[in-house]
Amino acid sequence: MTETADLQSFTVALGGIPWSMERNVVRQKSRDFFWYSPILKDQLEGRFGDIVVTPKSEAEVLDIARLCAAHRLPLTVRGAGTGNYGQAVPLSGGVILDMSEMDVVGDVVDGVVGAGPGAKLKDIEARTRLQGWELQMYPSTRRTATIGGFVAGGSTGVGAINHGLLVDGGIAGLRVVTLEAEPRVLDLTGPDVNRVHHAYGTNGIITEVRMPLEPAQNWVEIAVEIDNFMELARFCQAVGEDPAVVKKLVTAVDPSIPRYFRTLAASFTPGASLGLFMIAQGSLAEFSRLLAGHGGREIYRATAGEVAARGSLPIYEYSWNHTTLQGLKIDKSITYLQTLFPAPDHLTGIEDMIALFGDEVPMHLEFVKLGGQVCCFGLQIVRYSTPERLAEIIRIHEDRGFTIFNPHTYVLEDGGMKQTDPEQLAFKRVADPFGLLNPGKMRGFSLEAATAR
Repeated sequence: MTETADLQSFTVALGGIPWSMERNVVRQKSRDFFWYSPILKDQLEGRFGDIVVTPKSEAEVLDIARLCAAHRLPLTVRGAGTGNYGQAVPLSGGVILDMSEMDVVGDVVDGVVGAGPGAKLKDIEARTRLQGWELQMYPSTRRTATIGGFVAGGSTGVGAINHGLLVDGGIAGLRVVTLEAEPRVLDLTGPDVNRVHHAYGTNGIITEVRMPLEPAQNWVEIAVEIDNFMELARFCQAVGEDPAVVKKLVTAVDPSIPRYFRTLAASFTPGASLGLFMIAQGSLAEFSRLLAGHGGREIYRATAGEVAARGSLPIYEYSWNHTTLQGLKIDKSITYLQTLFPAPDHLTGIEDMIALFGDEVPMHLEFVKLGGQVCCFGLQIVRYSTPERLAEIIRIHEDRGFTIFNPHTYVLEDGGMKQTDPEQLAFKRVADPFGLLNPGKMRGFSLEAATAR
């Protein structure tokens, strides 16, 4: 907890910038979806900030950063709080910087859109589609997530079958405010954006995001079933590799998972494996031809307009981390993993893991393109028993050469990188010399080393 006197002087200095210390507001804004993980739930439950501050402009962010530096107040930046790793949970109290009011979306210029960090992804696409463009990639939380949160905490999502990871050119530019005695605004482009991307807000406050776009498509949502999971995986691989099929989403889930999907469960044959797809209208004939060749059956088809008219969930809200969320609504005992099954032997490795773990770790695959090759991220469901068994499951995957992006830690390096990113660390030492930005989330940062510079 921050000293009351410090907070009082801070709020006076804020002037007209909106703030709240109302208990329920502060608690709600101090949370994200960390409770997907039973490990993080134990570690982060009960961690809260002291005050929520809601800027409306970059100028106000500069003022807030200057005051936090002067008062040595920790600052945790927050979007919509749809992340899963405790990024938005303050470990040291202090200021929660709620960016939701910085939500202006600009016009498309040369295939790029700029937006405030608080702009929701659905609102960005509503604007860009008027000009014939759509985002290359978005998370399954598209309807609620902000663009700033996606860039600061996410790494991939719907669209990865074409574009892989955000780190691979998926961000056109960022404006970032530093937290120094005299904060600066830095404009990052090219590879420099990765100093701040997926850094949990530990080394800069994003005040504008510029994202590359692609021509908008009329996507058709399709669900299919195939009796054998590995045959479904081979079908997904074929869809991913076929240039005649224009796609946005290619997902495969174990037969035990579709019972969690209320829109699709009634049409689903128990015991079959389920595939979820977003396919462009002009590619439907080729998609159906491939499906027939793999012995599959289409059980659901809808356009975006039909989904909206019915008020049903878009199909991407059964994919990526939403698969886990749909499961948790029904079975609170489950959790999940995040695994890279790299090409070219990914299907063999997946089959080995299914044989090894069975129903303890039901398979869920998201097909992506990395380095020009179609492979998979596994977001497997885990039927959780103990922390020790969860650690053992992770170790077994890693021993077999599969990278685990551990969703059961709030420390940046311990999630996927397994080591400190030297560029992100160097940037933090410059941009956050007092160690006030989301402290405790970057293991490699030493306040002593930073302040000695």
